Amino acid sequence: MHIQQIFSLQRWYLQVIFFVGIIFCACNRKDTHLSYDFFPEEIALHGEEIPLDTVLFRYPFRIAVREGIAVVMDLHNADYYLHAFTCPGGKHIASFGQRGEGPGEMLSAERFRFLSLDSLWALDANKMEISRWHIFPGERTARRVETISLDKSLIRSLDFYVTETGFILPDYSGEYRYHLADFSGKPVRAGGNIPAGKDAGKSAPIALAQAWRSFLDYHPRRDLLVMATQFGEVLELYHLNDTVHTVIYGPHREPEFRAVEGEGVPTGIKGFGDVQITDNYIYTIFHGRTFKEIQQAHQRGERPENGGRFIYVFDPAGNPVRKYTLDHSVSGIYVDEQAHIIFATDVNSDEPLVWFKTVQ
Repeated sequence: MHIQQIFSLQRWYLQVIFFVGIIFCACNRKDTHLSYDFFPEEIALHGEEIPLDTVLFRYPFRIAVREGIAVVMDLHNADYYLHAFTCPGGKHIASFGQRGEGPGEMLSAERFRFLSLDSLWALDANKMEISRWHIFPGERTARRVETISLDKSLIRSLDFYVTETGFILPDYSGEYRYHLADFSGKPVRAGGNIPAGKDAGKSAPIALAQAWRSFLDYHPRRDLLVMATQFGEVLELYHLNDTVHTVIYGPHREPEFRAVEGEGVPTGIKGFGDVQITDNYIYTIFHGRTFKEIQQAHQRGERPENGGRFIYVFDPAGNPVRKYTLDHSVSGIYVDEQAHIIFATDVNSDEPLVWFKTVQ
């Protein structure tokens, strides 16, 4: 046999192996679709306000607690976006993340991740930057340690999670659901697809991505990424190191929207408001009000409350476990599962930080 024939057979063999591999992966992809109509257990919770000193909030959106310190992100603060307090106690430690256009300042704050005192990460979507801060409780200050610029191909990220190798960020192009980026801010991998109808978004993929905009959280030990839609009622579970993808639909189903000049305008309901994965459960805030109801309230001269009055709890497989009904409408949560406490922010109250005691 001639050498050229041998090389030709080798190329043919490699092509066969390649395409068989693709078919094998496609056949072994595990897309599971589930739905729920009710929760096996429903419990009403009473919130206790946490008195704070010195700081006036405009829109306290997110909260996280670590090592006896609570950090609150104020979405529309005129001076600083991030505020640290003792917890319990509520004594002010430091305000940081100064608002401004200069070096070391932030144009916006969309999300922060509080991993430890020397590792608090904050996302500035307007500057396309993620910065890391170190909190010094004894000195009552916080210092910016590093700033990472995100690649422009990631569009304008509105949420993120920090892993050992970089960041998980949502995709807003309509092509994927998430991106994995390294610590230089460069995307290294993308995955997932919007689980909408087959023809949905073909003419306006960015509008579809906006309608399916989701909050996310990740549990490293479980390798579990959860995405919760801000409109409609859909949870997505991704195991990043394999092909398992689970989509869970609630009674309100997929986000409803219309495309206006390429932008997605929601027309259904306000859905999930925050999500957190603990060692045992997935916790979400749920709103459930329709945009029509909100518009009608404005027309009557009323001021609809912000946030949601429900916390939905799911197991790691996405099965509904429990529904908490709250006496406060909350925007952000932090769950301390060991202490059986949920900390939350209530933008409608003059005392915006509350905590709820959960079931044992």
